[in-house]
Amino acid sequence: MSATPASGPVERDWQGRFFEDFAVGTTYQHAGGRTVEGADNIWFTLITNNNNELHFNSDYAAKGLYGRRLVNSCLTLAIVTGLTVPGISRNAAANLGWDEVRLPAPVFEGDTLYARSTVQHLRPSRSRPETGVVRLVTEGYNQDGTVVITFRRAVLVYRRGAVDSG
Repeated sequence: MSATPASGPVERDWQGRFFEDFAVGTTYQHAGGRTVEGADNIWFTLITNNNNELHFNSDYAAKGLYGRRLVNSCLTLAIVTGLTVPGISRNAAANLGWDEVRLPAPVFEGDTLYARSTVQHLRPSRSRPETGVVRLVTEGYNQDGTVVITFRRAVLVYRRGAVDSG
């Protein structure tokens, strides 16, 4: 079966923000959430060689501070960053860095993570005129609204028309 051609104008699906689309002080509530499964946590600890048993040994973790397995904090950072990609860095040339990563509450297997980001600073790139630097603060929170991670991030984002985003 072949696709039926559109009978009217066709708009491209949303492809993310370009540098000109950001404004200081704007907060973006990122779409969707991500439930962290036990397999995610174990897989991540294996590929990162994090051998702390709090992440994969239920018996060991049961005797610890939280009484159950903790999600690897780097996995929390990766998931929350991933949730921001469609709205923040879909049109990025590069991530420039993460700073001030804080973990105010633990994440457990079965938690669902969500994210929101606020633009703190914008500036055109001095060395790459087709881009600009976007600095944001991001909060990741769980299904109960508890903030589980915060971080500052700098992203080098293309200007509109600098690349074909299609």
